[in-house]
Amino acid sequence: MRKLTYFVACSIDGFIGDPQGDATSMFRFADEEFIGFLASEYPETISAEGRTALGLTDLENRRFDTVVQGRGSYQLALDVSITSPYAHLREYVATRSLGASPDPNVTLIGEDVVGAVRALKAEDSELGIWLCGGSQLAGELLDEVDELVIKTYPLVYGSGMPMFGADFAVTEFSLDGLRAFGNGVIVRTYVRER
Repeated sequence: MRKLTYFVACSIDGFIGDPQGDATSMFRFADEEFIGFLASEYPETISAEGRTALGLTDLENRRFDTVVQGRGSYQLALDVSITSPYAHLREYVATRSLGASPDPNVTLIGEDVVGAVRALKAEDSELGIWLCGGSQLAGELLDEVDELVIKTYPLVYGSGMPMFGADFAVTEFSLDGLRAFGNGVIVRTYVRER
């Protein structure tokens, strides 16, 4: 069975964006060391536009062949006229408000997102599934998350959009890796305790 990995950026206090979901304050930490890490370890998470801008168009998928994101996360791309932000992956968007996909590479999941993700996890593939965000979708899929990769930026938001928009439930994960960067970012990897 394939893994569902929630690979997400957050503040020190666990918010993935301000109260409106804006996380642009985290962008300033994309220095050479950190981009090098992403390019070598998680190349799939660099958007198609980012790959072009950074001259990284020859990156191969290492960990994921599929991305699942919520409507709010996808809207950030649509707002700048990008309909397939991760064209190097199969893209799924959980939404009840988009009537039709604006791009042939993007499949919309309108109902039963948990069932759709379970079907993706059951596919025969050596590569996993990246849960890109956002908060509500991560909360809905918490029981399906097998791995967390949390990029913690040296910022405190005070309030905002939590990593998991869900009801209270204690869910155990074990620390599997930790890496600190010169820019103050820490990347922690956790695996699900099942």
